[in-house]
Amino acid sequence: MLSEFRQRLLEHEQETVLLETILKRCQEKGLLKGKSQQRTDSSHILAAIRILNRVELVGEAMRRVLDDIAQVAPEWLKPLVEPEWGQRYGRRVDTHRLSQAKRKELAQAIGVDGHFLFKAIYQAETPDEVKQLDSVEVLRCIWIQQYYVSGDKIYWREKDQYGTPSSQTMIASPDDLEARYGSKDSRTWTGYKVHLTETCDETAPRLITQVETTVATTPDASVLEDIQDDLIERNLTPESHWVDGGYPNVDVLLSSQEKGIDLIGPMRPDTSWQAKMEGGYDQSKFVIDWDNMVATCPEGETSIHWKEGKTATGRPNIHFAFSLPACSACSSRHLCTKANKIGRHISVHPRKAYEIQKAARVRQATEDFKELYKRRAGIEGTIAQAVHGKNMRYARYRGLLKTHLQHLGTAAAINLQRIATWLMGDLPKGTRISPFAALVSPL
Repeated sequence: MLSEFRQRLLEHEQETVLLETILKRCQEKGLLKGKSQQRTDSSHILAAIRILNRVELVGEAMRRVLDDIAQVAPEWLKPLVEPEWGQRYGRRVDTHRLSQAKRKELAQAIGVDGHFLFKAIYQAETPDEVKQLDSVEVLRCIWIQQYYVSGDKIYWREKDQYGTPSSQTMIASPDDLEARYGSKDSRTWTGYKVHLTETCDETAPRLITQVETTVATTPDASVLEDIQDDLIERNLTPESHWVDGGYPNVDVLLSSQEKGIDLIGPMRPDTSWQAKMEGGYDQSKFVIDWDNMVATCPEGETSIHWKEGKTATGRPNIHFAFSLPACSACSSRHLCTKANKIGRHISVHPRKAYEIQKAARVRQATEDFKELYKRRAGIEGTIAQAVHGKNMRYARYRGLLKTHLQHLGTAAAINLQRIATWLMGDLPKGTRISPFAALVSPL
């Protein structure tokens, strides 16, 4: 019954009703105000699946299809079964004891089996109930990703030959088609990612106002605009919005500014060798006259050419070029460029984006910003409460929508708990400091 209830919620797009009801009640009682201080952070979610390597993936996909066909059309399947299929697919496919050579051999054999089965499935006389099985379509997608056909033979995809699919598109399990292989810093996982946004006003309970669940490969920066748009639509626009370094980029900064939101988070630094070199002439050392479209280098030389273009990712930029004779004669050339046949070239964002990025990098270097940014750390406690107190790290269900429903329920539970403690006079406390840290802090 609970499973059917969850499915009805999703079908009627009512998965947010519990959290929204709590937040609206808080607004009525003055515990949640429109222009508030809010902060956002993300954490990884482990899918409710068995972690598979590529060989196990194709083997398990094949096993699912054979099990399903055996239920709907056993008489059709029985003449097709090869003698070794019983041992190969009669139990779960496990390769942890196989050598690399044996794994490759097994992958090739599974590919041949699947290719043979597909030929039979797509014959005109094959029962429709076989062709319409969901597991058949899943198997087809996995075979496209993991094998290629040359002539009449099927081959296992190698990384250096015909390529393997990217983590953004590769199916990780036949049981959860939306779970993806993700990595961040030194952490890797298969599943999803959740973004929690909470208020952090000092005179009100800290309430989770927005929950966003994505696949594991979705970058944080690409989610923030959706989070802010959702908050604005629900009359919960943050006046100030704290995020970590994974969220801000030029597009997000521009969007936040247009919405009247002060986005507080560190911009990614310039990674050019000039920026890393002491005294190097990185792009920030050049002065740009936007009215005349001329850039001036730190040595006073002006650009001789400019043009509009695009980066490899399609983002617009402005390209400035300097004279080769002037650069060749410059005594500071070693600080500026390593090119011998051309003068210095710089590519920058269009004017508005360039200026907002530069201002953000200047701001984050100030002591005032460092003090202000400390407030972001509180969201880590909320993530910890959800993960350790509510077991949010592990997906209870399969699929993005059901996993999101779980996260909305977790957020609602945390809000109810925080409202209760607030009404009983138990106010949020500052970050705990260990006895040793307190002892040495005056030093």
